[in-house]
Amino acid sequence: MLFFLITCCFSFIFFHKSLSLKPLPSWAREVRLLSLWFWKDLPFSPITKSIRNTILGVVSSLFKPMMVMSPRKKSFNSKFGCVEATTTTTASSDVSVLDLPDLVLECILEKLPPNGLCKMASVCTSMRDMCMSDHLWEKHMRSKWSRIVGPAAYREWQWHVLSSKGSIFFDNGHGKQNGLMGYIARLWPVVLFRSSFSGISNKKNFPPLDSIMSWYFALESGKFWFPAQVYNRENGHVGFMLSCYDAELSYDLQTDTFKARYPPHGRRVSATETGVTWDRLRAPPIDTSPHDLHTSDCLNELQPGDHIEIQWRRNKEFPYGWWYGVVGHLETCDGNPNYCRCHECDTLILEFNQYTRGSRWRTTSVSRKDHREEGNESDGFYGGIRKIYSNEEISTWKKLWPCEVLE
Repeated sequence: MLFFLITCCFSFIFFHKSLSLKPLPSWAREVRLLSLWFWKDLPFSPITKSIRNTILGVVSSLFKPMMVMSPRKKSFNSKFGCVEATTTTTASSDVSVLDLPDLVLECILEKLPPNGLCKMASVCTSMRDMCMSDHLWEKHMRSKWSRIVGPAAYREWQWHVLSSKGSIFFDNGHGKQNGLMGYIARLWPVVLFRSSFSGISNKKNFPPLDSIMSWYFALESGKFWFPAQVYNRENGHVGFMLSCYDAELSYDLQTDTFKARYPPHGRRVSATETGVTWDRLRAPPIDTSPHDLHTSDCLNELQPGDHIEIQWRRNKEFPYGWWYGVVGHLETCDGNPNYCRCHECDTLILEFNQYTRGSRWRTTSVSRKDHREEGNESDGFYGGIRKIYSNEEISTWKKLWPCEVLE
């Protein structure tokens, strides 16, 4: 056994001395060092442990000076002439990105897209911790998801974090992921491997589930269903034109669209719609369940010409949807602004101009003072009202206006 160890050691020393003294590139040194740590972490039997310790001791004593010392200038002569081979190392070649001031490094990381941050996170432990910072990912969350992800979606995410035991956005091995999520799934084992040198024990929760980075990629993966609202549901069905209904959404990274899952209507099963585009989505403007009556707090200030949304449902078993309309004039008013007193009347006229004149869906009236759910099984039930103040919201509704007047 001792003879075998001595033979291995001398053979390795002889092989090393026969190699060229030309310094290796920086990436080669890192790989060489990584391989040594890999040997160190592998489980061995008692016999192979002694071989491992001997080889590691010899290799470390040989390579450590090479990794610390700078390459020196070397020259040699020949009978055909004098040839000088020079390898110099300047101070700038030893500068790493980690040597930059923290403020400069933060500014650089803030300019990176999500996949760029993930690449930088695989460099080292320090860079990983910086690239996972919430303040870096907040910008990406706002840029891509803020328009359709609201407080209800965030509560759903917090509930998932409390109930989940592992990361949600990595595939279980049953399917092949492409695009950004596929890249992340392939990259993260490298990050985890490097992190093992820092003593990370629970790799299933990496990155932490309660981090914004984890939430961002949970949304990207499509495995996290979150509540939002869909304009003109079921591919613009004529029965839902200029309406907005609550649904659970799942993102499809390949098509950059969403799958919508609507709550069941009475005895009907839950409807599902695919290929929902971004322009048909929004975060719920108010935090009211689709099964609850919204408390209207704007009735006294409404006047003709104001844009509104009103809850409506077919019957008591259905959830509410939000329908777009405008405040109209009373029948006794000719619409002249100099003589109009409609805003002083207790009766409020609502118009839905997407329907033709004479249609039973064209107008409805509600009480300002004692407004509750009003309607019947034939015409449906009207619920709470919210005034639209934002020009952007009004513009969105007008873009969804049907090409033809509805009956």
